[in-house]
Amino acid sequence: MELRENQAAEAAANLNINQNPAAEAQAETSIDELAAVSAELPDEEAVADELVDVESRDNAQAPDRASLMEKVESLAQNDAADITADEIARLKQQFYVLHTELQREARRQWVDEGNDAEAFVPVTDPDEERFKELLATIKEKKAEARRRQEAEELTNLERKRALIKELNELSADTDAVGRVFNRARDIQTEFAAIGNVPPTEATAVWKEYQDAREHYYDQLKINKELRDYDFKKNLAEKELLCEQAEELVKEEDVVTSFRRLQELHDKWRQVGPVAKELRESIWNRFKDASAEINKRYQAHFEERKAREAENEAAKTAICERVESLDFSSLKNFAAWDEMTKQIMEAQADWKKIGFASRKSNNALFSRFRAVCDAFFAAKATFFKEMKESQADNLARKTALCERAEALKDSTDWRKTTEELVALQKEWKSIGAVARKSSDAVWQRFMAACDYFFDRKKQNAGGTRKAEQANLRLKQEIIDKLAEMTAPDAPAMERAEAQKAVGALREQWNEIGHVPFKVKDEINQSFRDMMRQAENKFDLRGQRARMARFEDNVKELEGDASKLGRERDRLIRAWEQRKAELATFRNNMGFLSSKSKSGNSLLAEMERRAERLQQEIDQLRQKIDMVDSKL
Repeated sequence: MELRENQAAEAAANLNINQNPAAEAQAETSIDELAAVSAELPDEEAVADELVDVESRDNAQAPDRASLMEKVESLAQNDAADITADEIARLKQQFYVLHTELQREARRQWVDEGNDAEAFVPVTDPDEERFKELLATIKEKKAEARRRQEAEELTNLERKRALIKELNELSADTDAVGRVFNRARDIQTEFAAIGNVPPTEATAVWKEYQDAREHYYDQLKINKELRDYDFKKNLAEKELLCEQAEELVKEEDVVTSFRRLQELHDKWRQVGPVAKELRESIWNRFKDASAEINKRYQAHFEERKAREAENEAAKTAICERVESLDFSSLKNFAAWDEMTKQIMEAQADWKKIGFASRKSNNALFSRFRAVCDAFFAAKATFFKEMKESQADNLARKTALCERAEALKDSTDWRKTTEELVALQKEWKSIGAVARKSSDAVWQRFMAACDYFFDRKKQNAGGTRKAEQANLRLKQEIIDKLAEMTAPDAPAMERAEAQKAVGALREQWNEIGHVPFKVKDEINQSFRDMMRQAENKFDLRGQRARMARFEDNVKELEGDASKLGRERDRLIRAWEQRKAELATFRNNMGFLSSKSKSGNSLLAEMERRAERLQQEIDQLRQKIDMVDSKL
């Protein structure tokens, strides 16, 4: 800002060229006005920071490492004047984006290989060391350039003070002041051509020069025609600068228009004064255009700041959304797939949002990326464990297939049947395998089982008559049970009914096989009739047990603590039976064979499922009974 104020003072002082002592008050007014306008303009360092930020955003698509290193190598060979801070910052950002991705990929491979993530040691990056060396080289070049610039500024200061001294000497000889006019003009040209001086001396040396020049023109008895010519020329130059500033107001890119305005201000300071009556109007015209550009520039950054605040809030909401997800409760592939969809949706939403403020954008991205990395690391661990489990299950089921295939040609029907049934039970106890292998290994196992049982069935063709006779005997037993459970059947004591039903069950078990096609149907009929008899005569003592339980609950009535513990026990038993039933039905879904053995297994599993359901219903009744007493 000090340099900007110095330049404003120089430009204001420049308005006093060729003026007489009476114009000094007007010059002071011009200095104040131009300094005020300059103070309204954003700080040059802040503008540079904003431009670096804009350019860094435009470089979202960074080059690969090879081309990046090649560019840095080339840049290190350039002169310091050709190397900008923006370019260095952009290359540094692009390099460390690639460097960070390299470390992350190495870490991911380390974890995928089964290693502990905490034991990971970042890999050595030779490009990083070379990159740092090149940056150090560039930095030294820039430092050397600054030293040369400072030395040059000191030299320029000495040259300007020498010209000021010479101009003062020309003014001292009032008789010769007219004759040395050309030399005075040359001094002004040489002074303007000399470069910058140290910022701390800029205001003082400019004021010294301005005082010397004004003193010279006060002493100069020059004709009005020559002075008017200078005023006219300066007016034309300043009008051109005003036109250019007014054109910049129409520029759509406010950053570009602001930067070009600074160049116009530098040129304005180099132009000499105009006629006194035009000074205020020409300056106001230039100042008004500058104020409009500055206003648009400020509005642009305020709008961008508001937009970045909205983006920051949106990204914070996404971070909170993914952080609320519970990865620890995912126990199956479907749950992980569903959670993956939510993570992918969050990532898609993130990409739709623009940049937040520079101080928070990287922190928010790191926060969001940490949750995503944690999820995919947990998912990789789960899938790895599941693959290992499924591979072990596949190996066990393949072994069962080989054992079944070794037995399928056996003629020891009874022993082989028992062994195959045992294999089928063992099969059910093994967990799932990968979907791509599930059907194939199941078909292989059932093909061996079906082959044996089909051969056994063909061998048993001579037993069909016996099976028909057995079918008639079993149907008679079912008819007797139907007579006992009929609504109009004679009353029977529980003990008598239990004895009769037990005898019929023994007879049923002693009867041999029935035709295969009606086996399931006749067995189901027998089970239904037995269940009716058991329910009618309470052969299982269910009603008695329920009555005893009710008496026990009545005894506990009024003791909320004991009733609560009893209820907790029943709830645990109820939930355990429900879980067993769900597992049982899930396992039944893996059995789809139409062979005798497959149907037999399904029938037995259905009977067990029914018993579990009955137990669940009884436990529910007991829980309701306890609840009624609480």
